[in-house]
Amino acid sequence: MRGERGFGPGARLAGAPARIRLLDALVHAPNPLSVSEIAEAIGVDQPRASRLVQQAVELGLAAREADPDDARRTRIALTAEGRRRAGDFRGERRERLSRALADFTDAERAELVRLLGKLAASWPRD
Repeated sequence: MRGERGFGPGARLAGAPARIRLLDALVHAPNPLSVSEIAEAIGVDQPRASRLVQQAVELGLAAREADPDDARRTRIALTAEGRRRAGDFRGERRERLSRALADFTDAERAELVRLLGKLAASWPRD
Protein backbone atom coordinates (compact mmCIF):
# COMPACT_ATOMS: atom_id res chain seq x y z
CA MET A 1 0.00 0.00 0.00
CA ARG A 2 1.34 3.41 -0.92
CA GLY A 3 0.70 5.06 2.46
CA GLU A 4 3.02 2.58 4.10
CA ARG A 5 5.89 3.70 1.90
CA GLY A 6 6.35 6.98 3.68
CA PHE A 7 4.03 9.64 2.24
CA GLY A 8 0.36 8.72 2.36
CA PRO A 9 -2.26 9.37 5.02
CA GLY A 10 -1.17 7.90 8.33
CA ALA A 11 2.24 6.93 6.94
CA ARG A 12 5.36 7.47 8.98
CA LEU A 13 7.78 9.71 7.15
CA ALA A 14 10.67 8.71 9.41
CA GLY A 15 11.43 5.68 7.22
CA ALA A 16 11.95 7.76 4.10
CA PRO A 17 14.86 10.22 4.50
CA ALA A 18 14.94 11.29 0.84
CA ARG A 19 11.19 11.95 0.87
CA ILE A 20 11.52 14.01 4.00
CA ARG A 21 14.37 15.99 2.44
CA LEU A 22 12.17 16.56 -0.64
CA LEU A 23 9.40 18.11 1.47
CA ASP A 24 11.95 20.11 3.46
CA ALA A 25 13.61 21.45 0.30
CA LEU A 26 10.28 22.56 -1.13
CA VAL A 27 9.19 24.18 2.16
CA HIS A 28 12.38 26.23 2.38
CA ALA A 29 12.60 27.21 -1.28
CA PRO A 30 11.48 30.77 -2.04
CA ASN A 31 9.99 29.56 -5.37
CA PRO A 32 8.99 26.22 -6.89
CA LEU A 33 12.02 24.11 -7.87
CA SER A 34 13.00 22.18 -10.97
CA VAL A 35 13.70 18.46 -10.61
CA SER A 36 17.41 19.22 -11.10
CA GLU A 37 17.34 21.77 -8.28
CA ILE A 38 15.54 19.27 -6.06
CA ALA A 39 18.13 16.59 -6.85
CA GLU A 40 20.93 18.95 -5.87
CA ALA A 41 19.15 20.16 -2.73
CA ILE A 42 18.45 16.68 -1.38
CA GLY A 43 21.63 14.96 -2.53
CA VAL A 44 20.25 12.40 -5.00
CA ASP A 45 20.67 11.88 -8.73
CA GLN A 46 18.10 13.29 -11.13
CA PRO A 47 16.32 9.97 -11.86
CA ARG A 48 15.81 9.39 -8.11
CA ALA A 49 14.56 12.96 -7.69
CA SER A 50 12.12 12.43 -10.58
CA ARG A 51 10.73 9.30 -8.91
CA LEU A 52 10.37 11.08 -5.57
CA VAL A 53 8.59 13.99 -7.24
CA GLN A 54 6.27 11.61 -9.09
CA GLN A 55 5.36 9.88 -5.81
CA ALA A 56 4.74 13.22 -4.11
CA VAL A 57 2.52 14.38 -7.00
CA GLU A 58 0.55 11.11 -6.99
CA LEU A 59 -0.02 11.49 -3.25
CA GLY A 60 -1.16 15.11 -3.55
CA LEU A 61 1.83 16.51 -1.66
CA ALA A 62 3.35 18.37 -4.61
CA ALA A 63 2.19 19.74 -7.92
CA ARG A 64 3.89 20.45 -11.22
CA GLU A 65 3.64 24.02 -12.49
CA ALA A 66 4.73 25.55 -15.77
CA ASP A 67 8.04 27.38 -15.54
CA PRO A 68 7.22 31.05 -16.26
CA ASP A 69 10.61 31.51 -17.95
CA ASP A 70 10.58 28.35 -20.11
CA ALA A 71 7.28 26.69 -21.10
CA ARG A 72 9.10 23.42 -21.86
CA ARG A 73 10.07 23.00 -18.20
CA THR A 74 8.07 22.41 -15.08
CA ARG A 75 8.70 23.40 -11.52
CA ILE A 76 7.58 21.55 -8.41
CA ALA A 77 5.66 23.23 -5.59
CA LEU A 78 4.14 21.90 -2.40
CA THR A 79 0.39 21.58 -2.13
CA ALA A 80 -1.42 22.58 1.05
CA GLU A 81 -1.33 18.92 2.14
CA GLY A 82 2.41 18.73 1.43
CA ARG A 83 2.97 21.84 3.54
CA ARG A 84 0.91 20.34 6.36
CA ARG A 85 2.83 17.06 6.25
CA ALA A 86 6.18 18.87 6.25
CA GLY A 87 5.04 20.88 9.28
CA ASP A 88 3.93 17.71 11.05
CA PHE A 89 7.34 16.18 10.48
CA ARG A 90 9.20 19.26 11.73
CA GLY A 91 7.09 19.20 14.90
CA GLU A 92 7.80 15.51 15.41
CA ARG A 93 11.53 16.12 14.85
CA ARG A 94 11.53 18.91 17.47
CA GLU A 95 9.71 16.68 19.94
CA ARG A 96 12.19 13.83 19.45
CA LEU A 97 15.13 16.19 19.86
CA SER A 98 13.63 17.59 23.07
CA ARG A 99 13.21 14.08 24.45
CA ALA A 100 16.77 13.15 23.46
CA LEU A 101 18.17 16.24 25.22
CA ALA A 102 15.99 15.92 28.33
CA ASP A 103 18.76 14.37 30.44
CA PHE A 104 21.44 16.85 29.32
CA THR A 105 22.46 19.54 31.76
CA ASP A 106 22.53 23.17 30.63
CA ALA A 107 26.32 22.94 30.42
CA GLU A 108 26.12 19.80 28.28
CA ARG A 109 23.63 21.44 25.92
CA ALA A 110 25.89 24.48 25.60
CA GLU A 111 28.86 22.22 24.85
CA LEU A 112 26.85 20.33 22.23
CA VAL A 113 25.88 23.60 20.54
CA ARG A 114 29.52 24.70 20.59
CA LEU A 115 30.73 21.42 19.08
CA LEU A 116 28.03 21.35 16.41
CA GLY A 117 28.94 24.92 15.46
CA LYS A 118 32.59 23.90 15.18
CA LEU A 119 31.63 20.92 13.01
CA ALA A 120 29.44 23.08 10.76
CA ALA A 121 32.19 25.69 10.39
CA SER A 122 34.74 23.08 9.31
CA TRP A 123 32.39 21.07 7.06
CA PRO A 124 33.85 20.74 3.53
CA ARG A 125 32.05 23.04 1.10
CA ASP A 126 32.83 21.11 -2.09
